[in-house]
Amino acid sequence: MSEPLVSVLLPVRDPGPYLQDCVASLGRQTVEEYEVVAVDDGSTDGSAKVLDDWAAQDDRVKVVHRSHSGLVETLNTGLELCKAPFVARMDADDISHPKRFELQLAEFEELPWVGVVSSMVRHFPWHGVGEGYRVYEEWLNSLLTPEQISCQRFVESPVPHPSAMVRREVYQSAGGYRDETWAEDFDFWLRLFEAGVTMTKVEKYLYFWREHAERLTRVDSRYSVENFLRCKAKYLLSGPLADGQRVVIWGAGQTGRRISKHLLRDRAQVEAFVDIDPEKIGGTLRGKPIIDFDQLPSLIDKDTVVLAAVGSRGARALIREQLRGIGLREGREFWCVA
Repeated sequence: MSEPLVSVLLPVRDPGPYLQDCVASLGRQTVEEYEVVAVDDGSTDGSAKVLDDWAAQDDRVKVVHRSHSGLVETLNTGLELCKAPFVARMDADDISHPKRFELQLAEFEELPWVGVVSSMVRHFPWHGVGEGYRVYEEWLNSLLTPEQISCQRFVESPVPHPSAMVRREVYQSAGGYRDETWAEDFDFWLRLFEAGVTMTKVEKYLYFWREHAERLTRVDSRYSVENFLRCKAKYLLSGPLADGQRVVIWGAGQTGRRISKHLLRDRAQVEAFVDIDPEKIGGTLRGKPIIDFDQLPSLIDKDTVVLAAVGSRGARALIREQLRGIGLREGREFWCVA
């Protein structure tokens, strides 16, 4: 086999019958110069044999079997074996479009300063996808440019992890994945943003996310809302708030209460909350005043960052418009958080 252009980093843990669909989709790629690094994390459902049979038929496939140790160790084990200049993540229960590698590689060639290329994604089977995942998919697919992706990184994870192709040198510089109490992929993306890595997406549906009851995001506590907020607070403090900026939080509802708890715990300088509810205005939250929008400009200076902390996309859009109207720039003087 010639030297691969792409290493497919494929963690495997009991995907059951879905693994065959994943294997087939890789076999249909229009770019053939790839290797697969499949790391079996102690599967007990027969997947180990499927992987071994696959490797026996295709010399591009490397299989590592290990006792169950979790996703982070599995990913880092695989990363050490990836030798191509680009690493494509994939999950063993999903499907890649035949042109995924071709189009992502073309994007890297056109934009040599980019470190990560993702794509638009689609959940399937659609009848099994809940409203929350449908809204998340729509939001993900609205973030296509580097600026859009970067600015929205504290709302939710803006890049679907298994859809991404990453320069291997970016992985090496970042030191791979970390085993934190929150999602390893979100932590990885936020570290890359902090390091100045640019991310973009191919404006086509190149990755298909299978929805089923055993998805890790459904069953692992690291993907809980509270742990995501802890992660966001950590990287807000080491990023946009790293110089001790004063913080004004727009939103005295559930989202504002939750994120402020973690920020204050980590000694952020929260000055006030903004809200439109007349029953809240004039009161306090966590010992800080709740003010209306008209009072906000008087609190703004070069050392102030506004966090728009609301859960509703519609409310977020209205707040964004109002903050821009007083001259604040998203991704600089204000950030959306959810």
